[in-house]
Amino acid sequence: MSELEPTPAFRPSACPGLWRIVQALDGGISRVKLNGGEISAAQADAVADAAERFAVGVIELTNRSNLQIRGIGSEREGLIACLLAAGLGPTQMAGDDVRNVMLSPAAGLDRAMLFDTRPLARQILESLQSSPRFQQLSPKFAVQLDGGEALTMLQHPHDLWLSALSLDGQAWLAFGLAGCPGQDAALGAVPLAQGHALVLAVLNAFLDLATPEQARMRQLLATMGVEAFVARLPLTLRRDAAVRQWRRVAGDLVQPLGVYPQLQPDRAAVCAVAPLGRLSARQLRGAAQLAREFGDSSLRMTPWQGVLIPNVAVEQASAALAGLSTLGLLCDVSDPLARLVACTGSTGCAKALADTKGDALRLAPLLSRPDRVGAVHLSGCKRSCAMAHAAPATLLAVGPGHYDLYLHDPAQPGLGVLSGRDLTIEEAGVYLDTRLWSNIDD
Repeated sequence: MSELEPTPAFRPSACPGLWRIVQALDGGISRVKLNGGEISAAQADAVADAAERFAVGVIELTNRSNLQIRGIGSEREGLIACLLAAGLGPTQMAGDDVRNVMLSPAAGLDRAMLFDTRPLARQILESLQSSPRFQQLSPKFAVQLDGGEALTMLQHPHDLWLSALSLDGQAWLAFGLAGCPGQDAALGAVPLAQGHALVLAVLNAFLDLATPEQARMRQLLATMGVEAFVARLPLTLRRDAAVRQWRRVAGDLVQPLGVYPQLQPDRAAVCAVAPLGRLSARQLRGAAQLAREFGDSSLRMTPWQGVLIPNVAVEQASAALAGLSTLGLLCDVSDPLARLVACTGSTGCAKALADTKGDALRLAPLLSRPDRVGAVHLSGCKRSCAMAHAAPATLLAVGPGHYDLYLHDPAQPGLGVLSGRDLTIEEAGVYLDTRLWSNIDD
């Protein structure tokens, strides 16, 4: 879609979209959903231009590999037109909300992958955005497609996850519901060729069975049970011990920073993280120029709120990484700020009880250990918007500059075990740096 069309009528939701610009304290928010997290350099330039022309120039990277423009003023139609002209909208207006398919940022490039997930992802995305029935799904309803990559996020819960496994020398897809491959057992598996049919079957069964109040898979399963749902799927599923006892093994990579070797022997990806999940228009435009100069003129956003430039010649990878660092992106695992995640905070969100981003900047220099990355989450309220899974350590705001500290425990629900009350940032920094790092494992 290249021309601005009348704003479509959307179901009620607090989630931003390309057309649904949600008002916040610092202005409007528009979410730009990317197919598999990928964006061309020209499209990145368009996002940067839109953020400067129609907003305050702040671009956020989400934990599901999308982009958000913050601080949008009154010229909202102009911003929408700019994004549509760049090809950043759905094939149908009503399909914008449901384009929620997360891939590895190294899809098609990763040495550990069992298959390239992108062709199947394109099939799923096309079905989601073109089917009027699937457009009834909640804007939060999400699918993950994991091809076995080492560079992948395995802890984010999804309504449906699919993960590659090898059975009898052939590629299959294990699947689970209302969870994630990094933690949950598979419910069954189908041959790779039936992956699209499996997704359609799950989505149709959900829409057949869920009440209007049951917007997410976990809500439906809480009333009818997993086995009853699986029994409704009109597919022959493999559910023997080889599938039910299979577990997705995660690699040692906690967060991608630096140079990442690709399957293609003469190519590498370079990875950096946006400080506290935000880019300026200048930074995004600069990353796009580096993608043109060193890569294939594309960028991939990561669920770690980062930027990946794929297909860089190995001998030029260091120069590309240096370019990202010069732009102000974080490229070194020893940078304390690289292990902090913070929500918008009270400067932009009415629900937040503290300036989480400002407090994160104060906390970073208090953490001296270089061997933990992405381990501390500062959340302005209990909604925990900045992270889709529990961090090893969470600071939950209870007032300006004051936080309760939670330590993640797999045996405990939610954020984990309450380990400190009403801490100042300085007290939290001392606690984390001197007492806890040896016990925190992401």
